[in-house]
Amino acid sequence: MDIEIGEFASKETQTSISKKLKRNEEDMAKDLGNPTSVAASTSGSLNSDNINSSNSDLSYHDDNDVVDEGDEVSDYDENDDYMYDDDGDDYYLNMQCQFDNVDLPPGVEASVSWLKDPVSANIPAATSTSVQTDAVGLSAGVGMSASLVPDVANSENKAAAASSSTDFAELSSDGKEEEKNDDFMKKFELFKRFDTVVDFSDHHFNNTGFSGQQPPKNLTKKIQEEWRILERDLPDTIYVRVCEARMDLLRAVIVGPAGTPYHDGLFVFDVCFPPTYPDIPPMVYYYSGGLRLNPNLYNCGKVCLSLLNTWTGKKDEMWMPKTSTMLQVLVSIQALILNAKPFFNEPGYETTYVGPEGERRSKAYNDDVFILSLKTMIYTLRRPPKHFEDFVTGHFRVCAYDILSACKAYMKGAQVGSVVKGRVQNANEVEKSGSNEFKQAVTRMMNGLVTSFIKNGSKDCEQFRLPG
Repeated sequence: MDIEIGEFASKETQTSISKKLKRNEEDMAKDLGNPTSVAASTSGSLNSDNINSSNSDLSYHDDNDVVDEGDEVSDYDENDDYMYDDDGDDYYLNMQCQFDNVDLPPGVEASVSWLKDPVSANIPAATSTSVQTDAVGLSAGVGMSASLVPDVANSENKAAAASSSTDFAELSSDGKEEEKNDDFMKKFELFKRFDTVVDFSDHHFNNTGFSGQQPPKNLTKKIQEEWRILERDLPDTIYVRVCEARMDLLRAVIVGPAGTPYHDGLFVFDVCFPPTYPDIPPMVYYYSGGLRLNPNLYNCGKVCLSLLNTWTGKKDEMWMPKTSTMLQVLVSIQALILNAKPFFNEPGYETTYVGPEGERRSKAYNDDVFILSLKTMIYTLRRPPKHFEDFVTGHFRVCAYDILSACKAYMKGAQVGSVVKGRVQNANEVEKSGSNEFKQAVTRMMNGLVTSFIKNGSKDCEQFRLPG
């Protein structure tokens, strides 16, 4: 992982972290069954309520972020149950709060207990069928005579009846399953890009802003104007939910663009319009799941962007109260942050690493990012953001085949980002890209991805399962 931390740590430190990351990936091989762990520094912690203030700590490229071998290993594995308890409305917020005070270098992940698969989900679907069949067999046995001499004809008839009954039950079950699948897909197809919801209790900024009271009229008017722009102009790959009871809050899900290491992923952001908006930009919080997959997206939730005044930039790149909009913020995150070469998002890298050396480092960084993006998919699939459950389910049902096809192509040497809709765009690049470590990492993740997608209802995925 020298691409992410090579500029911050000694070779000895890099070797230590690489070993730990490799152990993380090996844990993933056990059907994503064990939590991963990596050394982490908390020197860049932020106050989550002030995550976008202009004086936010930009220390992800400071020397203080070096991960020393003596640092404590990040450990969030004490309370795994929070990933599988649906009783509370704020489970999504509670999960991300585990990472609010942790800041890691790009490409380095914290311990993520959500990778642990629920025990109940590991029960094979065939179990219930076999139990039913066994029960039918026991019922057929009642037809034996008192002398325990079997009535062959009667046994055959009852066996046939039992078989027919089982077949009918399976057909009936299949029919209900088909109906359920059709229901899910209809909800996905009808999912609006912009809509209002009645509850934002799990929102990251729920306890800030105008909690319990309506914003002033001038702010209400401005936010309503933002809503009209979003409803009219949102691109096909950005989805937004707002709440009339909390007009100062907004939630967005952005689809990772094709041609990037983020392709087919879903990235979740919570937004708060501050009391003095639009004089200052909105506050934006990223749900990372503990994964640092971009120099501009901290695992503590901070979004580093000139338009948000959380990073320096030219005057026309900063927030301009009279002209800047929420739509511009969302489109900028998708286009400028989730881009094809995120390695060069790191300040100074575009001029420091030029030519072949820059391209080599950029491609290696993309390899690492893609692995983290796959883990982000699992994170989002297992705990979809509130009000986006139908969209998340439908999206990964539709995209599962393409995601797994891309993994297969990358294992064969295709460059990360070169696979669009399951097809390699430049066949000449095959066998020319990807380190052995990267290909092994994808290989270790394949079966876990296949299992997760099948549980989500995707078809034609089993063919991608690798022999144990």
